[in-house]
Amino acid sequence: MKVVLGFVMFVLYALVTMFGLGPVLFADGTDQERMFTLAVVIAIYVALTIITYLIFRKKK
Repeated sequence: MKVVLGFVMFVLYALVTMFGLGPVLFADGTDQERMFTLAVVIAIYVALTIITYLIFRKKK
C-alpha cells in the first residue's frame, strides 16, 4: 500500500513541477502574475510535503 501511495505522491510532485513551475518560468505575464503563480505553486508543494510526511511517518 505504501508503494502505491509513494508512486501517487511522486506523480503529483511531477505534475506540479511540470504544470506549476512551467508558467512561472516561461510565462509572458506581468511580474505580479508570475509571483502570484509562484506563491500558489509553493503552497501546493508545502501541502504535498505535509501530506507525504503524514502518510509515511513512523508511528510508535
